[in-house]
Amino acid sequence: MIQRAGPAHAAALAAIHGAAFPQGERWGRDAMALQLELPGVFALIDPRGGMVMARVAADEAEILTLAVLPEQRRLGLGRALLAEAAAVAAGHGAVAMFLEVALRNMAARGLYGAMGFALVGQRRRYYADGDDALVLRKALEG
Repeated sequence: MIQRAGPAHAAALAAIHGAAFPQGERWGRDAMALQLELPGVFALIDPRGGMVMARVAADEAEILTLAVLPEQRRLGLGRALLAEAAAVAAGHGAVAMFLEVALRNMAARGLYGAMGFALVGQRRRYYADGDDALVLRKALEG
């Protein structure tokens, strides 16, 4: 069910993101469309209510955002999206994937840890609410 998302999916990506994040952290349709126009950026969407956007540059990939509708959480959708994003990135030559997660976001941290991401850094007061961001990395297999 997971499929590549292009500019035509910007509204659907934004709807999922908007339902999954607090008001000040939501990405709108225009932000999604603009991101998808940048070199190396790709998005995946699952019609059940999940999306991921990532970027590949040289041999590294970065998860820009991952969102799952609240009613679809803990059903494996986030795991499937993350695994597919890693496979796409590896297919484009990435050997490592990075992401940032809020220190207080224990659910996301649990998912990322289970998917093999390890702590490599921390950004103090990174988020608007003052929370720190943990920088995580996972080696990718080509």
